[in-house]
Amino acid sequence: MNAYTDSAVQSPSSAYAGGARLLADVGGTNARFALETAPGQIGHIQVLGCASYPTIADALRAYLALPDVAAVVGAQVRHGAIAIANPITGDFVKMTNHHWEFSIEALRKECGFDVLVVANDFTALARSLPLLSENQKRKVGGGEPVSGTPLGLVGAGTGLGVSGLIPSGDSWTALLSEGGHVSFAPNNEVEVAILQFAWREFEHVSAERLISGQGIELVYRALADYRKQPAEALNAAEIARRALAGECPLCDEVVETFCAMLATVAGNLGVTLGAQGGIYIGGGIVPRLGERFDKSGFRARFEAKGRFRNYLAAIPTYVITAEYPAFVGVSAILAERLAGH
Repeated sequence: MNAYTDSAVQSPSSAYAGGARLLADVGGTNARFALETAPGQIGHIQVLGCASYPTIADALRAYLALPDVAAVVGAQVRHGAIAIANPITGDFVKMTNHHWEFSIEALRKECGFDVLVVANDFTALARSLPLLSENQKRKVGGGEPVSGTPLGLVGAGTGLGVSGLIPSGDSWTALLSEGGHVSFAPNNEVEVAILQFAWREFEHVSAERLISGQGIELVYRALADYRKQPAEALNAAEIARRALAGECPLCDEVVETFCAMLATVAGNLGVTLGAQGGIYIGGGIVPRLGERFDKSGFRARFEAKGRFRNYLAAIPTYVITAEYPAFVGVSAILAERLAGH
């Protein structure tokens, strides 16, 4: 297991008096675990497939039972923090994009934590934004960020996450947003046709239905129907691979359409929050598109807001390239809880 060297973290310091802290970033597909042994010292990172474990407690225990991890934590981890792809509105958590469900308090007791914090994954990711270094993000257009103004965050993966950071004195307040579930807003005739195709399957078509991994597959089927072309049984990864390899014009159109749809959400977030500090793009899909994303119509669509074109043209957009940024954010949330505990 390798140490976490890709994150913007604090300078090394002495080990935590209460022992190593468990950090987790749980999505609909994978659960990522790590140990933080001292402020900013995050390592022993492992990625476990959610489908391999009946419950989140099973996945957590499997991680803690790994020899290298067990050698660090000993008999018990006292403090833990979990960022999870789900709204957190109380003690009970039922995942939207996976079958895991649990009581936070019951999980705390079952796994022997003194303190267990569970936060929305994009709330945690938002908390990491001010800590990202220049080599952990890639600017895609726009001007310079305005200090002391909100930051926006949107990211597509298994689902579509949305959050933001609002300045609060010398700190920040992260929004508990579920903005990925707003109604999808088409911007041209082709996107109207995609929406009409999606209505055949769903009564309500949210932005997440189309701007996500499963959304890429739905857009592919919709565009094949619109273009009157045969649709193969392709998953999102294969659609992206064919597009990036230049093997399939239809797949390339899917990727281009995905980038434009994501830009609509990002632009809407920019004007909603007044996010002059920048809009950050996270999630698992965009970083894998690399230069194809930069060359897409994302930035043009982002700015295409009529009378507010100049306003949005000034807002910088960044692709988050740090591998595990949510660990940094959820660590900060846990540290705040312990400081007030």
